[in-house]
Amino acid sequence: MRYVLAFFLPWLSLILQGKIGSGIICLILQITIIGWVPACIWAFTSLNRMYADRRTNKIIKEMKK
Repeated sequence: MRYVLAFFLPWLSLILQGKIGSGIICLILQITIIGWVPACIWAFTSLNRMYADRRTNKIIKEMKK
């Protein structure tokens, strides 16, 4: 569901991740049609990074046990 949101509203996806400043910059970028594609790519990479960080933190937590 987050990937669909990142495709249609990249700025909202970034804001929901807690990256408010990035979300505002992404909104300004998305206002232009040409800037929408980089904004979408930015949102996708940000989501991938968020999920990778979650996996890494989970692995580290399990290794400490």
